[in-house]
Amino acid sequence: MGADPSRSNDPAELPTAISGYLVAHTARDTAAALATLAADAAVTDEGRTYRGHAEIGQWLTGAASEYTYTTELLGAQRTDAERWTVTQRLEGDFPGGLVDLRFQFALGGHGLIEQLVIEV
Repeated sequence: MGADPSRSNDPAELPTAISGYLVAHTARDTAAALATLAADAAVTDEGRTYRGHAEIGQWLTGAASEYTYTTELLGAQRTDAERWTVTQRLEGDFPGGLVDLRFQFALGGHGLIEQLVIEV
C-alpha cells in the first residue's frame, strides 16, 4: 500500500530543489535560487507571472531588496507526485508586518522547479 501523497510531511523530506530554493531565497542568494529552477520556469507572485531565469532573477533581486523580513517554515505537504505546498510565515517591515504564505511548487522531470505560485 502506497503512502498518502496528501499527508503533511517533515520539511526535511522536501525534494532537494525545493529545500535549496527556500534556503537560497531566505539568504537572498539569487544565483543559488535560480539554480533550483528549470530554464523555462514560471513564478507567480502577487498576481504577476515571471518566466525564465532573466525575469525571475529580476523579481528575486527586487523582492529581496524591497523589505527586510524573517521567515519561519510552518509546514510542508506533498499534494501529488510532483507538487508540494510549503507554508512559511514572514515577519518584517512590509505592510501588515506578518503574513503566512503558501509556496506551491511543481517539479519537472529533472527534479528542478518548473512552476512556483506564491499566495496568501
